[in-house]
Amino acid sequence: MGIPETASDRQRRALLIHYYRTLLETLGPQGWWPARTRMEVILGAILTQNTTWRNAALALARLRKAGLFKLKKLRQMSPQELEIYVRPAGFFRQKAATISNFVAWLDRRHQGSLYSLFSTPSELLRQELMKLKGLGDETIDAILLYAGRKPFFVADAYTRRILSRHGWLPSNADYATAQELIHRQLPRDPQLFNEFHALLVEIGKHHCKKQAPDCGKCPLAEYLPQRDLSHNGEKPLISSEQESRIEPSPA
Repeated sequence: MGIPETASDRQRRALLIHYYRTLLETLGPQGWWPARTRMEVILGAILTQNTTWRNAALALARLRKAGLFKLKKLRQMSPQELEIYVRPAGFFRQKAATISNFVAWLDRRHQGSLYSLFSTPSELLRQELMKLKGLGDETIDAILLYAGRKPFFVADAYTRRILSRHGWLPSNADYATAQELIHRQLPRDPQLFNEFHALLVEIGKHHCKKQAPDCGKCPLAEYLPQRDLSHNGEKPLISSEQESRIEPSPA
């Protein structure tokens, strides 16, 4: 038997779902991931590491024009040849090597089949991908969620910043801590994780910026913790006004 859910747990889950609903109603569906094929998602997840999506998209456009979204052609390219195409994404040598390593592993482990890859049990697949050089937890979870439709939330820097400023996490919370919070509070639903992550990215880009956040115009402004301190100096996660508007979750 699992640990019984408390009333506080249900309240927190309901509040986080309110965040999601508020963003969806305000911003609308985001239509992520912006790709036509699973391989394009995988390549995009690798190329967007440590750069903007604009730069990654430039590299993806080069790969598309060269027909390199097809595994047959991609596996014929050396890392040095790939570097030419992925250069706009920055760190092009590392990213070209990561792509080559992934393709070689896919051929070796799954006979080059993405169907076989994503048929692997979710936790086992994540463990296998973590062993590949050049793939970190955020990139792997983006691949699993957006290409594989696996229920792993991408707890990126935008997510951690927003949750920290709203009192859900300490400011120095790491990736695993933030992801565990989301996984504990929300249903393990790939579509929910997909849309919620994309919505949080939009908030992080346009409102909850690292410097000079624009809280006043943020759709989540009403959920910010109260400014005054209480309860042993900690900010309350939710005000009494917000609490009164939360629908009770079924036990």
